[in-house]
Amino acid sequence: MAFTEQFLDDIRSRVSLAQVVGKKTKLTKRGREHTGLCPFHHEKSPSFTVNEDKGFYHCFGCQAHGSLFDFVMKTEGIEFPEAVERLAGEAGLAMPARSPRDAETRDERAVLTEACEAAAAWFMDQLRQRAGAEARDYLESRQLPPEALQKFRIGFAPEGRTALKDTFLGRGISEKVLLDTGLIIKPDDGRETYDRFRNRVMFPITDARGRVVAFGGRTLGDAKPKYLNSPETVLFHKGTLLYNLANARVASRDSAAVILSEGYTDVIALTLAGYAAAVAPLGTAVTDNQLKELWRMAPEPIVCLDGDAAGWNAAVRLARHALPLLQPGHSLRFAALPAGEDPDSLVRQGRAAEVKAAIDAAIPLSDVLWRTASAGDRSTPERRAGLNAELKDLVREITHPVVREYYKRYFGTQLQAAFPAPGRPQGGYAQRPDFRAKPGAKTPWGPRVMPKLASRRGLGTSDSGSSRPRERVLLAALVNHPALVSLVEEQLVQTSFADAELDTLRQSLLDIAPLVESLDSAGLRAQLTGTAKQVAERLSAESTSMADKFVQAGIDLAEVEACWRDVWEQHMRAASEIEHRWF
Repeated sequence: MAFTEQFLDDIRSRVSLAQVVGKKTKLTKRGREHTGLCPFHHEKSPSFTVNEDKGFYHCFGCQAHGSLFDFVMKTEGIEFPEAVERLAGEAGLAMPARSPRDAETRDERAVLTEACEAAAAWFMDQLRQRAGAEARDYLESRQLPPEALQKFRIGFAPEGRTALKDTFLGRGISEKVLLDTGLIIKPDDGRETYDRFRNRVMFPITDARGRVVAFGGRTLGDAKPKYLNSPETVLFHKGTLLYNLANARVASRDSAAVILSEGYTDVIALTLAGYAAAVAPLGTAVTDNQLKELWRMAPEPIVCLDGDAAGWNAAVRLARHALPLLQPGHSLRFAALPAGEDPDSLVRQGRAAEVKAAIDAAIPLSDVLWRTASAGDRSTPERRAGLNAELKDLVREITHPVVREYYKRYFGTQLQAAFPAPGRPQGGYAQRPDFRAKPGAKTPWGPRVMPKLASRRGLGTSDSGSSRPRERVLLAALVNHPALVSLVEEQLVQTSFADAELDTLRQSLLDIAPLVESLDSAGLRAQLTGTAKQVAERLSAESTSMADKFVQAGIDLAEVEACWRDVWEQHMRAASEIEHRWF
């Protein structure tokens, strides 16, 4: 089927080429480009580049070159329509209906976009006219320099009831187009249409490509609401866009900090303070789509809301809302501004340094949740039990198993530190003795006899009862079968290895888990560094001589998974036996 250029552009704007390529080969950001080993031919020195700004990849070794769609087609061995469908799913876009109206729809969108662009230019011109004097005074009082007015295309809607309508009808733009863009309103009682925006400072809202699709207007009089946005239209869906998104996307590619603030003037103030990747929602609570848009620009955007109770409550709501969407490496941080201030007020007062200090000291999402839940009197067992139940409810909202497990551990550690059990050191079980201590060695609680596990023959075991053979087998299977990592990720999180080097590899596999499913063993090892890489290389080489043949390359993945789980269960039972002897 034929796809409109608009639909393909929407995919390109929502899906990062570097992230797609990064699933196949490790990339390193250098300036405006990413570099790495070419996924299309074997090479030892990187000659493969990805240019996000221009939307293409290129290999100087084998001359492979193409777009986002080309890369998916070539690496997945699929045709263009299927590549579009896969990427549309990743972007959260519904596939367009196969209809003869496709061409008409494309033309209709183009006409509406032209009308919005024309309206933005008209509003800017009105700001310069005599009728715009009050608006100019207001903007001057907000200390907005001319370059900011130009960059954000700020304008003015005059007070006349049909000023814009009359002008545009005179230019040959139809009343229907003005209605479809939301620039004019049709009363339900059948009266004549009139301008939506009157006597307001106008802030154009653009799509991800910088095209004007809607407006926000701030009243200069007593009209309600104080801020008025365009309605939902063919072009404008307020839950999917962010104010200043196009500029922020460009700035974020140069590693600029992505800041989420509350409104138009906050974004402009942050930009003036040097934060070019500042954005804001459009009059509503932050949506799932807007969060995903933020994460496409940066793994940990910073939420910088007003420094009052309402701002803190909004931050907490956003933190709770984000929980089901959290992914490894993707979260939020929260900046606390001085009480009663917002980015706009601080910058206008010459206190931009305080904005920077707040952003630099931004706290993780997990801290926001813990501080909120643990606030107040927790002096009684019942109140502590209530806190424990509340934290468990938060953990249950997290859908990703690995992230959920780490939050469970984090809250557990916080609880143990805040309310240590009698007779235990501050910090709870995190301070328990090293299980690798020699039998009879003294512990912080006095002499204990280290229990010796009963000998258990079977997969990954040894006569001595040592856990190391099991640990080596579990990791060797993962190194030789990268697709297994995602299948057993939750179990891997719950596991701890006595051998420090092997546990380093376990942690590293969890860190790169989202990347390894499509890699072979060599590709997985290439993603690792330091000790983890050395251990993985050694296990891969030694796996051919291991007694447990399922770890070796070439074995059916289903058989490998079944055997792996068997070894893992033995490992956990053995660890549990030791734990129960101690506690």
